[in-house]
Amino acid sequence: MRVVVDTNVVVSGLLFGGVPLRVLDAGASQIVNLFTSNALLEELAEIIERPHFDKKFSETGLTRRRLISDYQALVEVINVVLFTEQVSRDIDDDEVLACAIAAECEFIVTGDNDLFNAWLIEPPPGTFVRTASGSDRATCPTSPKPARSSTVT
Repeated sequence: MRVVVDTNVVVSGLLFGGVPLRVLDAGASQIVNLFTSNALLEELAEIIERPHFDKKFSETGLTRRRLISDYQALVEVINVVLFTEQVSRDIDDDEVLACAIAAECEFIVTGDNDLFNAWLIEPPPGTFVRTASGSDRATCPTSPKPARSSTVT
């Protein structure tokens, strides 16, 4: 199974554990294949530099560089083609979508409602967006135009 993990879920898993860590562990165990892009790695590096994470790094003895290195060992970094126009409310979400499309992923793991509440470029048929809490959403696989996401029941 091919999966892109949204950066905030990656941060949560690497620093705090829980369900997000189980997703990353599945990648480490090769139960799933995890994909990312250089832009998403840069976003990860920017996020973990925030001062409010200083205490967590101090407590764990991890360095930011080591955290990124460990994550890179879990994922395949792919080249993505950027959209010609912004397709989601948050431009950072476009990076996640572009990565999922380029890697032909079946799942995007996220805790961000914008990834499935915005107008989305259509991922490959059968692609699902799964929140970190476990709810599934899928985009309509019938039109090459942006499709409004809908809840899978």
